[in-house]
Amino acid sequence: MSAQTDDDQESTSRSLTGGEDESPAIPPDWLAEFEAAARRPLEVRMRYSFIHTYKPVMDDATYRSFETMEDYRRWCEQNLPSWLGYGRV
Repeated sequence: MSAQTDDDQESTSRSLTGGEDESPAIPPDWLAEFEAAARRPLEVRMRYSFIHTYKPVMDDATYRSFETMEDYRRWCEQNLPSWLGYGRV
């Protein structure tokens, strides 16, 4: 493992609340929430980090299979809402 460089030491000396750098300060309530989350065990953090969002049409069937990628793309364009981002650009 390599020793810290001067740049590394400078970046680690900066305060998360905006002490030495010019970025906006982190609101105290956000920082408190972050620190509380960081104290939780990894298993708990993983459980809370994934949020299921229902995706219309996509979640309505266990699986779908297509003969070709073109068939899949056509199905996406015809059946999925554009806000899901599966359309062609």
